[in-house]
Amino acid sequence: MKQRVLITGASGFLGFHLIEAALNRQLDVYAAVRKSSDVKHLECFNIQFTYPDFSSIDALKKEIEKNQYSYIIHAAAVTKAGTTDEYNKVNAGYSYNIGKAVEMTGTLTKFVFISSLAAIGPSQQLNEVITEHTEPKPVTAYGKSKLLAEKRLFHLSLPLVVLRPTAIYGPGEKDIFILFKSINRGWEPYIGSMQQQLSFVYVKDVAEAAVDALFTDHHGAYNISDGNCYSRYDLADLAKLMLMRKTKKVHIPRSIVKSIVAVLDTTYRLFGRIPVINKEKIYELTAINWHCSIDKAKEELGFEPAYNLMNGLTETFQWYRRNQWL
Repeated sequence: MKQRVLITGASGFLGFHLIEAALNRQLDVYAAVRKSSDVKHLECFNIQFTYPDFSSIDALKKEIEKNQYSYIIHAAAVTKAGTTDEYNKVNAGYSYNIGKAVEMTGTLTKFVFISSLAAIGPSQQLNEVITEHTEPKPVTAYGKSKLLAEKRLFHLSLPLVVLRPTAIYGPGEKDIFILFKSINRGWEPYIGSMQQQLSFVYVKDVAEAAVDALFTDHHGAYNISDGNCYSRYDLADLAKLMLMRKTKKVHIPRSIVKSIVAVLDTTYRLFGRIPVINKEKIYELTAINWHCSIDKAKEELGFEPAYNLMNGLTETFQWYRRNQWL
């Protein structure tokens, strides 16, 4: 019988690629989704769907025992929430619940938690590189909730690997895609005019890292990026090359952006929604340094990114065109 892996957040952008990577390793995949989730894009996979109650440790324990999972990749999270309590409830509370259920069963070989570099936060120095030893100073409620989740999980007795990917892009991604749509229309917007160092990682590399982590003897936290450092203009420059577009760069003062976002936040809340560019996101978008080291992941997990920004974007834009997003 194949070994079974439970993948949470399976209907999401990263979830699709986690499923694909796990199936390629001949694992029997159980995809944890909400009953209301759109899973049409997952119908191409030979997988089982399951609907865990993340609010109940006891229910999660029964889920694990019933389906006899060997591994769990916990990628379920909220990236946009209206309150700090909501971030903490889902990202930290539900993560603790599934971790506690794993601890109580004591049968799991590996538990991989998909955290975020936002849990550490950006560096305030351009010449600094973020490592696993960097003192965490998250700048958003999302990052703080991921850090809280890490702390709670590390206090449990688990075969735990925590991955902290930087900004993830790739086929199906919707947030960074907003910039690509703007570039396609001839506009290249930036908040402020400060120098920045950024990092990115292709979604397939994150998925491979997560599945590889299931089979390692190591435990701990690992930064995940493509290993390169980019200027604030590199992403747009490559996008313009692939779209064959010329753009007008627009540097909007941060004070003006904050005022616009405040209006958007208020308007969207009237309809129970949260804008993609919100006051939380501004802190991440205007941070000066997201450059991180992946030396530990290379040494202990055997992580070797297959994609840099050039070939990752090439494949991404092929997908966008094929699916008529651009």
